[in-house]
Amino acid sequence: MLENNIFIILSLFLVGGSLGMILFKETIFSAFSFLVAMLALAGEFALLNNSFLFMAQIMVSVGAVVVLGLMVIITLNKQDKNLPNEEHKFLWIIFSTILVLPFSLLLYKALSSLHLSFEETKEGYGTLKMVGETLFSRWVLPFEAVSVLLLSAMVGAITIARKDDYSKKEEK
Repeated sequence: MLENNIFIILSLFLVGGSLGMILFKETIFSAFSFLVAMLALAGEFALLNNSFLFMAQIMVSVGAVVVLGLMVIITLNKQDKNLPNEEHKFLWIIFSTILVLPFSLLLYKALSSLHLSFEETKEGYGTLKMVGETLFSRWVLPFEAVSVLLLSAMVGAITIARKDDYSKKEEK
């Protein structure tokens, strides 16, 4: 019973954060809403006793993506004249929800009618120790390549965002 209540609370935070990400006009509030949604998703992974996905969600989504997004948002000089004019934003959200809802219900009915059984997993499968040993024995090079790629994307985003400031200084 307690698990169901925690799941419902985390689901409300997830839906609220997702809606806030779409509906807020200020990008910083959208980023914080994304942070709330990712933390709620991590909580749901913890509720499922999946320690690896919980830690990966915290470290990757919250620790890297949200922090990187917040840093880029803060370094960008966003002006209202550069934002698109979204007069009918809520109508599009309602229309797309109505359009997708029947397909979602159909998919839910199809998946809930399946009687799937999963085979038993080996002892220790999915634990942080096993994932860490696999990651740092067989997948070290791709892991480090992704970290270099994220770092170069961050530097590129800051360079593009600061390009206007450099060109203004050169003109003076």
